[in-house]
Amino acid sequence: MSYKLINGDCLEVMPTLESGSVDAVITDPPYGIDFKSNGQWFTGAKSIHGDKTTELAEIVAKFYSGKTVMMFFSPYRPYNINWRNVLVWNKGGHVGIGGDRETCWKRDFELIGVRDNRPLNGFRDSAVLNFNAVLPPPSGHFAEKPVGLMAYLIRKLTNPGDTIIDPFMGSGSTIVAAIQEGRNAIGIERDADYFAIAQQRCLEATYQPSLFTPQPTQWEHVAMFGDD
Repeated sequence: MSYKLINGDCLEVMPTLESGSVDAVITDPPYGIDFKSNGQWFTGAKSIHGDKTTELAEIVAKFYSGKTVMMFFSPYRPYNINWRNVLVWNKGGHVGIGGDRETCWKRDFELIGVRDNRPLNGFRDSAVLNFNAVLPPPSGHFAEKPVGLMAYLIRKLTNPGDTIIDPFMGSGSTIVAAIQEGRNAIGIERDADYFAIAQQRCLEATYQPSLFTPQPTQWEHVAMFGDD
């Protein structure tokens, strides 16, 4: 098993990779909502590159046509993608930012689209996934996803030895989960700060295997750095 981390723009990196070796795209792309953290969890205000439109997510989905694609998205700005399944991630009652407090219910959920997947592994579960969001996020990334949630999705959609790509890696939760679940993984992230965090988290994951999942006996760690 191996994982590869690439610091660069996914639109430039993806054409250089062997697409036939990728079994599934599992990622949390920009939502098209022009979000900014205002320094909530990370030092200094942070914006998400490409978050003014849904174009980046749609380009990636088209590039990997015919492959299993799983993406988080906002119900307020859905992607132009024909999903086979739409799941609801219930983030827990301890979160719920966004919207006016006096007139809006708490936004304590996100949607997950799944397309072109093979038969699901295990039981036919509920489409509502109850995984508490991590608050504050240990990595400092304001959109950090729980590793447990990503590991669950990886187990349902892929098999041991499959290769997963995350073109919008962020702080690396998907790649950490892939390592724990015995999958090969490729992570791409253009932000140098988040890339460094993902590197450290993935390195630690290779030495701290999941207590519940049989682990490969050896991991090959390959890190690549771009100009961004």
